[in-house]
Amino acid sequence: MTLRKRIPIILGLALLAILVLFNTTYTVGEHEIAIVSRLGRPAEVVDESGLHLKAPFFIDQVTTLDTRLQLIESPLETVLTKDGQQVVAQAFLLWRINPSAAQALDFHASFGELSAAEGELETRLQGALRLLGGFEFNQLIGTSSKIGDAEAAILADLQATSTTGIEVVKVGISQLVLPPKTTVAVLRRMSAVQETLGNLEESKGAAAADAIKSMAATQADTIRAFTSQWAAEIEAKGAEEAATYYEQMRSEAELAIFLAWLDTLKASLSGSTTFVGDMSRPPFHLLDPDAPISPEGIPVPPPQAGKQ
Repeated sequence: MTLRKRIPIILGLALLAILVLFNTTYTVGEHEIAIVSRLGRPAEVVDESGLHLKAPFFIDQVTTLDTRLQLIESPLETVLTKDGQQVVAQAFLLWRINPSAAQALDFHASFGELSAAEGELETRLQGALRLLGGFEFNQLIGTSSKIGDAEAAILADLQATSTTGIEVVKVGISQLVLPPKTTVAVLRRMSAVQETLGNLEESKGAAAADAIKSMAATQADTIRAFTSQWAAEIEAKGAEEAATYYEQMRSEAELAIFLAWLDTLKASLSGSTTFVGDMSRPPFHLLDPDAPISPEGIPVPPPQAGKQ
């Protein structure tokens, strides 16, 4: 047989070998498990990554499943809270296939593929959002909200009703908003509450201001009454002392007049003073050495000075 005739035979054998190799081997990824079905019935679960052998053609069929965490989100769902408020909520779910052999076989028997399980879990997650109705609206918003408790309740509900082979890992509320009409109503109510609180604070401020004014007026009246009484006592004491001095001066009238002259003369000649005038007029007659002297020894103005 010539070489030219052998080439088609060699190519045929190579193709047959490739076909047999393709139908007798399969690979398992690092994050996968393989379900081997023999003649239509599940035979084994392979969780070791790498290349594996199987019976060719229709005898063994292999299905690989991803065991990593899977993410699904529920559609927006309107929920009525415990206090009658409507909220629109959306949640997410992290889940995965249980890698144990028995659980993996059950999952394969129930769903076959991930997409089938995702559809059922999405429906269950949407239904579990009804548990938000056990909380009041104020308990679901703000820094002190109980949204963590709501997520835990939803997670527990899904875990209690999950199908064999599915491991529910985490649930979270991704959105929690108010419907447009409810948002307007809540904003109006919040505005009314703020206005009421503002009016209350304004009333408190006005009452405090009136109390301060009243206290100040009372204290002012007390101070005025005290100062009036004190002034009256000083005036009375001054009048009493003045009366005493007046009696003393009246008994010694000439001495009092002489002292008054001296005070006037002292005030008139204080500082640098140049005096030009009549030396006969009091009290300047005190500077006249020729002024007459009274029996008490006090200089008196000349008689003509008194007549002028």
